[in-house]
Amino acid sequence: MFEYPERALFQRVLPKNKVYGHAQPSRALRQKFVDHVEGITWQYKLSPATINLPAGSEVKEIQIFSIAQRLPELKEDILRTLDRAIPSQLFFELNFQGRVRFVAAYKRTSEADRSKQFVASYYWSPWQDASLPRLSLPVAINMDSLYQEMLHRHMQAAGLEPRSGETLEDTAERGIRIRSQRLLCDKLEARMRKEDQFNRKVEINAELRHAKSLLKGLLGTDLA
Repeated sequence: MFEYPERALFQRVLPKNKVYGHAQPSRALRQKFVDHVEGITWQYKLSPATINLPAGSEVKEIQIFSIAQRLPELKEDILRTLDRAIPSQLFFELNFQGRVRFVAAYKRTSEADRSKQFVASYYWSPWQDASLPRLSLPVAINMDSLYQEMLHRHMQAAGLEPRSGETLEDTAERGIRIRSQRLLCDKLEARMRKEDQFNRKVEINAELRHAKSLLKGLLGTDLA
């Protein structure tokens, strides 16, 4: 999505066993890394030293990771494992057969435990040709505002339009509710397909219409 300055280039291969050492994933999750991930490269490090912006109160550095995929889809818990292993705010670039997509989640220090990070829902851009031109980094006054602008633009690319007057955290929390509501709609549609009794179909359909109405309200860009 973004064109990063050359001086921020880091380009270090991140061994999977180093991730395992920090995040302590289960055996099943380690197998997902083996099945889905060809390699991980720590591509860029955005920091006061590399892009000449002062550190923010929350964001000190932003890391860009490039992941080469073995399969067309990547399991989200692989990204969460990386977010748990690395305390900085992260943006991911996923690569598969000449195409790229961009993924990131709103991440901040946990209010309950300052030594841990809270990671919200992930936002996935559509796949695109890797050779397409990229956006310049947003203009910012510090690392906090750079992260906010980067994530807002990323959310828009992934289909979540920020509302007027909505903070980054507000948008992220609405994204969590949207995801939950979509899962509910999917579950109700599955129940509809399996149900044979007409009366139950009518009841489930009413629930589904209500759930879709709430989802539409969450997706709207106007403030309620």
